[in-house]
Amino acid sequence: MPGWGIAAALLANVLYSCGFVLEKRALGRLPPLSVRRPFRVVRQLLGSPLWLAGSLALVAGFAAQLVVYRTLPVAAAQGLFAVGLVLVLLLSSVVLGERTTGRERLATVAVVAALVMVAVSLHGADAAEMGRTAPTGTLLWCALPALAAGLWLYAAAGRRARRRHRAAGAGVPYGVAIGLLYGVSSLAIKGLAGLPEVAGAAGTGTDRLPDVRAALALLVASGATPYPYLLLCTGTAGLVLSQAALQRCRASLLVPVCSAVSGVLAVVCGTVAFGEPLPGDPVRLALRLGGTTLALAALLAMDRRPPPPTPVPEPPAPAPAVVSGRTVSVTRRPTSADTCPPPDASQGAAT
Repeated sequence: MPGWGIAAALLANVLYSCGFVLEKRALGRLPPLSVRRPFRVVRQLLGSPLWLAGSLALVAGFAAQLVVYRTLPVAAAQGLFAVGLVLVLLLSSVVLGERTTGRERLATVAVVAALVMVAVSLHGADAAEMGRTAPTGTLLWCALPALAAGLWLYAAAGRRARRRHRAAGAGVPYGVAIGLLYGVSSLAIKGLAGLPEVAGAAGTGTDRLPDVRAALALLVASGATPYPYLLLCTGTAGLVLSQAALQRCRASLLVPVCSAVSGVLAVVCGTVAFGEPLPGDPVRLALRLGGTTLALAALLAMDRRPPPPTPVPEPPAPAPAVVSGRTVSVTRRPTSADTCPPPDASQGAAT
C-alpha cells in the first residue's frame, strides 16, 4: 500500500543521508584515493571503521529502497527520495562544516514542496498499479548507453580536476557521471524488487510456494534477467568512483547532483521500460509530474561554484614587554620571504 511505501522512502532517506555523511567524514581521514588502483581503494576503505559504519547505513537504505519499489511506482519513488537531500545539506553543514550557498538553501525549499505534491498524487484507485518486469531489450537499450556515458564523463571530469584552475568546478560533472551509474542501478533494483511475484507465478499454480522452492525459483528467475548483472557492474564501479569523487568534492554539492541525474534517468527510462501507468486524473497527473520535475530541476539548479571561504582573523599584534621598568616594543624579525621577491617578480624584473 502507498502508506508503507512513503514510510520506507523516508527511512531510506535518513539512512542514505547518514551513510553519505559518515563516509565523507571517513574519507577526510584517508590518503588520496586513485581510481586507477581499485583494489587498493577497497583495502583502504575496509580498514576504516567509520567508513564501514556509513556503508552499513547505505546497505540498510538499500533494503528500504526495495520496499519502496515494491509498493510505489518509480516516478513517485524518485520524487520521495529527493527529500532526503534536505537532510544531506543539513548534516553536511552541521557535521562536516560545509557552507551552503543561498541557491542551495532555496533548492531545499523547492524539494520539500515537491515532496508534498508527489505524496498528494498517490491518493487514488490507480496508485497501486506498477510494473514488475521490463523487456530485456528495452532495459539494455536504456542502460548500456547510460553506463558508457557515465564512464566517459567521469574520465573527462578527472582530466578537468587535474587542472588547478578548474578543480573547484569538477563536482558537477562527477555528480552527473555517478548519477548515470546509479540511475541504471535503480532500474536493476526496481526489477529485482518485482522478481518474487514473478517467481511465485512461474514456479507453481498454487498460491503459496514452500520456502526452498520459492528460493530456487527466485534464484532461477533472477539469473535469467539482466538485473543482477547490471547491479553488480554499477555497484562495483560506483563504489570506487563515488568514493574517490566524494573525497575530492563537497558532499552538499556532489550528492544532490548525483541524485538528481539518477532520478531523471530512473523516472524516464523506468516508466517506459516497466510500462507503469501514470495517474488518470489530470490533477493528480500534474501533481506527479510537476512534483518530480520540480525536485529534479531544483537540484540541478544548485550553484556549481564553491562557497566563499570563511575569513581567517588576523593574529593580534604582540603586546609591549616591560624590561627593568622600561617599555620595550616587540617587533618581528624580517625573514627571507620579506626580503627576497617571489620567483615570478624576480624573473619579471630580470626580463
